[in-house]
Amino acid sequence: MNTTELLKKVRKIEIKTRGLSKNIFAGQYHSSFKGRGMTFSEVREYQYGDDIRAIDWNVTARFGHPYIKVFEEERELTLMLLVDVSKSGMFGSEAIKREFIAEIAAVLSFSAMQNNDKIGVIFFSDKIEKYIPPKKGRKHILVIIRELLAFEPQNNKTDIGQALIFLNNTIKKRATVFLISDFLSPDYSKPMRITGYKHDLIGMFIYDRLEEELPKVGIINAYDPENNRTLWINTNNSKYRQKHKEYWHNHLNNTKQLLSRANVDFIKIRTDEDYVKPLVYFFKSR
Repeated sequence: MNTTELLKKVRKIEIKTRGLSKNIFAGQYHSSFKGRGMTFSEVREYQYGDDIRAIDWNVTARFGHPYIKVFEEERELTLMLLVDVSKSGMFGSEAIKREFIAEIAAVLSFSAMQNNDKIGVIFFSDKIEKYIPPKKGRKHILVIIRELLAFEPQNNKTDIGQALIFLNNTIKKRATVFLISDFLSPDYSKPMRITGYKHDLIGMFIYDRLEEELPKVGIINAYDPENNRTLWINTNNSKYRQKHKEYWHNHLNNTKQLLSRANVDFIKIRTDEDYVKPLVYFFKSR
């Protein structure tokens, strides 16, 4: 993809997703992800009905009558996007996963911008490929979209655990985190539990219809990009198709259970379907 094509795609995604964020998601994002911390605002004189646990005893002793500390909810948050850029993310029958993920990431980012939040990104394969520190503003989001479309990972495979460990070591303050992946990774249950406790973590399972169920089209030459190998598959073989379907559903169910045990929310989105509906449903459910 040359620079002109890339800029056109970035601009197209911006126009579409900014409209969605402004008209559909901004308010729901605001109400779904509330500030977790309380920041000190001021000290004022005690009034009847105030919580005595909020009394500032130092100020009270100084002035001879009770004063209380007033706190405000901390609204400004950080949105972190953990994006799986392994080779399996290049697969897609209707839409390449990478472009689909770029749109979803843009919707979330522009919604966060409406909330005056910072947005950061971690690209990962089986190592940390790139880290974009959290910042505010439209220009920063456009950089993120461009990187999502054009970034070329050095490694092929996926290690979600490494990404979560890096997140926990890098982002000290509680953040809203969307982990966007197909979750085909070695065991990541322990770092998932830790991250689910430390941050507001949401797992976003992105998949293609051909991953869910193979079509009956005869013998095909299938390429496995993560393991760099080619396989000949007879899709007319009903047992093979059934085995493939069972494998995929087991993977989906195991992922949902693992995230549920870690107190992590789960969203499932197929690349040939409208992502607006599952996102709206998720926001409303919160």
